[in-house]
Amino acid sequence: MELAELMTQRPLPGAGLLLTVTGRCPLHCAHCSTSATMASGEPDAARLRSFVGTFTPAAHPSVLMMTGGEPLLRPELVTELAATARAAGTRTALLTGAFFAGRADRPGHPGQVAAVPERIWRAVTAVDHFSVSVDAYHERETGRAPVFALVRRVLDAGVAASFHLVGSGADDPYLADVTADIRRTFGSRVPMLVNSLRRVGRAASWAAADTASPDPERALPCSMAAWPVVAADGTVVACCNQAVVDRRPAPAHLTLGHIGTDDWESISARAVRSPVLRMIRTVGPAHLRHRYGAADEAAPRPGYCDGCRALAERPEVLAAATAAGAGPVGALLDRYAARGQAEAGAVALVRRHGCAPYADLVALHGAAR
Repeated sequence: MELAELMTQRPLPGAGLLLTVTGRCPLHCAHCSTSATMASGEPDAARLRSFVGTFTPAAHPSVLMMTGGEPLLRPELVTELAATARAAGTRTALLTGAFFAGRADRPGHPGQVAAVPERIWRAVTAVDHFSVSVDAYHERETGRAPVFALVRRVLDAGVAASFHLVGSGADDPYLADVTADIRRTFGSRVPMLVNSLRRVGRAASWAAADTASPDPERALPCSMAAWPVVAADGTVVACCNQAVVDRRPAPAHLTLGHIGTDDWESISARAVRSPVLRMIRTVGPAHLRHRYGAADEAAPRPGYCDGCRALAERPEVLAAATAAGAGPVGALLDRYAARGQAEAGAVALVRRHGCAPYADLVALHGAAR
């Protein structure tokens, strides 16, 4: 499964599940969106096994994306979940910081991967797509050369691979350097998903704030409210916004359930059928506030995600969105918006949500537009 294929499915409601295997991580990256440490929480392993075990051939996500924290701190669990998901027809992907590949200050052996523990290697080769984070902050913890060597080994094992890159923006010289280095090293074999640094987690106190606010008169669908997300405490939320994933209680309109009490079919049905989520995916939260909320010209216009979370404080907007998104008309609007984004392809999606000048890199290997 190539990266572009995975990304093309991202706007499709219920097509995927993002699963936090653990909130723990041995690295200390200065920009970590989750502020992960080895003391962070993680879902109960038995509950994760049970929840993924509710995938059936008739009801399963197309893609299970395992992330963290650092999911390969629980390699046996990753291997088990991948096998269980595959038996139901679900393909799996994994995002790692590759803490095991080699330290940035490891002397000697340039370009060689450290010996990968067998239990971790079994997990790496159990998934359909292996993605590794590479950025200036990870490179202070884990070296670029051993990570490149690891990716070569993954490709040689027949597993599709990609890089997840983060930089300060389109003009960041680091992004120009690392993307060129990846192209020199791998040609077009390994696609890249390039994002701009966001002011969340450890970066909340020092990263540049995004001051852009959406035009409320324009419908701007939310692709990120399509896949349910299992958080570290087992709560299942409707989007991957870090504040929603981490803060409790999550807004009711963005809460789907809990892996301790719900199965996949129930979670998926809530995600797909929620009238409010349908309208968020169809026109976006800013347009909902503009169309159905009482105007307050003196109030500052909230950002896209901030405004979505704050819908919990606007019952009149939620009530109107519920009425508009209910029934077959709401379902049709939702499908139309999702299909349009999927047909536009992975590059168009990354131009909007990632670092636009590097969006074409997501489709290396010719997997999608």
